[in-house]
Amino acid sequence: MYRRPARAVARLSAVRAASTAARPLALSRPVVAAAPVARTFRRELNTQRGGYAVVGDNGNTSKDPYTYQVGFGNRFASEAFPGALPLGQNSPQKCAYDLYAEQLTATSFVAPRHQNQNSWMYRIRPAVAHQGFTELPDNPDLESNFLPQNPRVHVSATQLAWTPFDIPGGNSVDFIDGLKTVAGNGDPTLKEGLAIHIYACNKDMEKRAFSSNDGDLLIVPEKGRLDIQTEYGHMMVRPGEVCIIQRGLRFKVKLPDGPSRGYIQEVYGVHYELPALGPLGANGLANARDFEHPVAAFDIDQSEWNIVYKLCGKLFNCRQEHTPFDVVAWHGNYVPCKYALEKFINVGSISKDHCDPSIFCVLTAPSKVPGTPLADFLIFSPRWDVAHETYRPPYYHRNVASEFMGLIYGEYGGRSDAFQPGGASYECGFTPHGVAYDEFKAATEMELTPQYISKGAIAFMMESSMMFTLTDYAMKRSGKLHEHEPKMWDNLKAQFMNHVDKINGELKAKGLEPLTDVNGKAIAGSVKV
Repeated sequence: MYRRPARAVARLSAVRAASTAARPLALSRPVVAAAPVARTFRRELNTQRGGYAVVGDNGNTSKDPYTYQVGFGNRFASEAFPGALPLGQNSPQKCAYDLYAEQLTATSFVAPRHQNQNSWMYRIRPAVAHQGFTELPDNPDLESNFLPQNPRVHVSATQLAWTPFDIPGGNSVDFIDGLKTVAGNGDPTLKEGLAIHIYACNKDMEKRAFSSNDGDLLIVPEKGRLDIQTEYGHMMVRPGEVCIIQRGLRFKVKLPDGPSRGYIQEVYGVHYELPALGPLGANGLANARDFEHPVAAFDIDQSEWNIVYKLCGKLFNCRQEHTPFDVVAWHGNYVPCKYALEKFINVGSISKDHCDPSIFCVLTAPSKVPGTPLADFLIFSPRWDVAHETYRPPYYHRNVASEFMGLIYGEYGGRSDAFQPGGASYECGFTPHGVAYDEFKAATEMELTPQYISKGAIAFMMESSMMFTLTDYAMKRSGKLHEHEPKMWDNLKAQFMNHVDKINGELKAKGLEPLTDVNGKAIAGSVKV
């Protein structure tokens, strides 16, 4: 493997010039004579034509050894060594080095150009070279159909919460086996809806890869890094970062820090986008340049592999006699990526009152209703609160959206329960919610000085315009479910009644009738005669 340059950012045009010098490719591990040949080749700086490559995790190679291309929604080009990527066409009669050209099309062929998503890959063996599919036993904790007619899903009008989900003991559960569905809406066959999963695993995926043919995955690690190998290259994703792996892409997960846990939001029928900025202009929230995409890397491995596909919530295994990670070069805009949530640019009121929570939106996925998201991914991260003459906690609220919250790290104030990293909470649309009485009281009496809030913490919300149903796993088998304690609001008494005498006096002075109860009777003690 090539060593990373000391500088964090390099112009790739300079890299291309430097790449003309002969440099040997290094093996990632020694070859054992009796074992199948399995070699990994990659360049630490890609040779895309134009643009930049950046070092992962702000240059901290101890956390992230990989290199990335930047820019959300861009069309990229990357090759593991010069000359592997064809010039001027996608499907030559004969590809360089006898590679196979393979296109992955993610939208309708006739989708408008600005919506069209696809990638071309140039690989050692095509994906079609396999030995067929076999259905795997059902995972009872994995769900894709969230219609109320499904007896395995449930409806709850009350607020729910889960203490941190268990990470299995031992070392026998990989990322695929550790998937469990908590909530969702719709069905992938309808091409609209979403699923919210958690993953909890303790084992690397060996010669095994995974692809969701149901929807795009937004993966949110909470405990432990994920070393993700995709057909396009590698990504190291730590808690505090999220990654998108789109529908139909194959990947495997290793656990460099041991047992791992996190959250996944899967959207059906659409792809994630950056939210519109409106009057914010061109800058703010999640900047496109901060999304990082892998560079080409490939393995030489002609041994047996198993690819697990998720289709309509069912799992199918496909056996093949070669690695799926043999893409030597690729170009396109249907590419996995990651984003460091600490780079999010918070905006908010600098005078009074609150802006709506849409200002915390990192990514959105549109529904079929114009202007209405199927799913938003929001975060609550360190920021300043300076609003003057304002009640600063989240106001008491009833909201059309369904809300699923989790905590990645730190402490999130104002909760009614032990809201901890690895746990979750849920509120269906129009369920009243807000902070406990003690926080309300403190907020109405505090001195309003500038405050730095959520210090050392990142919480997130997966919000949807759709109603959620909850799975058997979430409601019956997780062992972590508890309802919010409504007594937290008992002390929100009718303080208004303490002011009835004053109000009636003011009404009398204006020649108006005093306050009465629902029977038209004057409230006792409200008017002194």
